[in-house]
Amino acid sequence: MQTNDIVAVVVTGVLGAIVVALSVVLLTGRGAGLIAGFGALSAEERAKYDTKKLCRFVGAVFLPAGLAIPCIAVAAIYRIVWLSVAIPIAIVALIVFAAVYCNTGNRFRK
Repeated sequence: MQTNDIVAVVVTGVLGAIVVALSVVLLTGRGAGLIAGFGALSAEERAKYDTKKLCRFVGAVFLPAGLAIPCIAVAAIYRIVWLSVAIPIAIVALIVFAAVYCNTGNRFRK
């Protein structure tokens, strides 16, 4: 392994660890302020949502993304091209799914 490979694994490992740590916080039902746009809502608007359920869902979305981020560097080091492409596509698809799921059907309203 070259120095660039080690740096790539360390950087993606740290980023993945941060995302997993945020996921753990969200899975416990706390950290609603970490959800984009939710912290900007007024107290009246926030009261209309089941924050624990929303936090758990977002945490469940973050967890696989955080675990997959370091795999991108590992796939690049071992020149597994299809995996280097598939993981970012899967992460983007997961985020799009979560955004659509959260914003349709009033699933997280009280």
